Amino acid sequence: MNIEKIKNQFPILKQKNRGKPLIYFDNAATSLKPLSVIDSESDFYKNYYGSIHRSVYELGEKATNAFEGTRNKVAQFIGSKDSSSIIFTKGATEAINLVADAWGHSNLSKGDIVLLTEMEHHSNIVPWQVITKRTGATLDYISVQEDGTLDMDSLKSKLTSKVKMLSLTHASNVLGTINSIKEIINLAHNNETLVMVDGCQSTPHFKINVDELDCDFFAFSGHKMLGPTGVGVLYGKKDLLEKMEPYQTGGGMIKEVTLDGSTWNDVPYKFEAGSPNASQVIGLSHAIDYINDLGMNNITAHTEMLSDYAFKELSKINDITIYGPLDNRISIVCFNINNVHSGDISQMLDYEGITLRSGRHCCSPLMSKLNISSCLRLSLYFYNDISEIDFFIDKLKKTITSLS
Repeated sequence: MNIEKIKNQFPILKQKNRGKPLIYFDNAATSLKPLSVIDSESDFYKNYYGSIHRSVYELGEKATNAFEGTRNKVAQFIGSKDSSSIIFTKGATEAINLVADAWGHSNLSKGDIVLLTEMEHHSNIVPWQVITKRTGATLDYISVQEDGTLDMDSLKSKLTSKVKMLSLTHASNVLGTINSIKEIINLAHNNETLVMVDGCQSTPHFKINVDELDCDFFAFSGHKMLGPTGVGVLYGKKDLLEKMEPYQTGGGMIKEVTLDGSTWNDVPYKFEAGSPNASQVIGLSHAIDYINDLGMNNITAHTEMLSDYAFKELSKINDITIYGPLDNRISIVCFNINNVHSGDISQMLDYEGITLRSGRHCCSPLMSKLNISSCLRLSLYFYNDISEIDFFIDKLKKTITSLS
């Protein structure tokens, strides 16, 4: 890939950070946006803005076609043969809440168990805490091993007949660990347990095929894969979605409304109440176009190369602790320097133009498991390059020296 050409397609990379050239290393939190995505939202508002699904005039038809065209594109992108299995949400957080609420209320009761892992993001913990409390079900957690991988023996021992749902991340936003998701899904289904997959970190980095994985639900966010904020996707198996009650109610998700009651629209519209987040959905369409044009295999190869190089160079630094496995990881490297606070390092690197995340990364239970209060996170994407990592390593060493 021509990295310099790619960089020129991201306007924000022309900006300065504290007066220095911007080096963006917080891609696990949110990715930067190419000009094609930025322009697509403006083009929608300028040239074919109209009310989605509610208009027969030309502007409305154009807007609806673009919106529904994105649904088809998303289905193809993640390997679903049925576009009606694709529900647009405002983010992966809402997608997980939708499943926890709409599925959980009807399918969980006292004595049932929802199984999570110790490496989950808060967005895949809190919704399940709320629904299990309401229904009388309980939560249990699969252990994380010292090397940052899931303890498969822990999984097998906890998969009892009481476990109705297993909800877990495809790739950890702290450890970088890529979980053996197909094996895990097979084990769960053999136990008659449903599986919800948080694909926020996996979807931007490697090819997803939900039909091959055979997951029951899959969620991801647009803003982590070049798309706008305010749009996410929930994939669900059609038979499950049809049995679930709506998560929200209002316009768009109904067939008929009388003074005495209402009937629900077909899937996926049953779960898309209100005026759609049309500009964001259309922006997501152009983000997918960009990724497809670049080639997901190219993105995977480049980010794996960067991750391996960064891991190797960081490993050479004295008094460093790196969290997560050596291999089978996405391009995330979390670490701490002994006796130096992660926040101090992050703040000093910021004055060198380097955006390096410090904190708990919305994974407080995992921080407790690792026995740390916070850590630094280097998260890379395809517009990063080796020269940026070399610059970062040099400035990191100097920062450590000045703070030690």
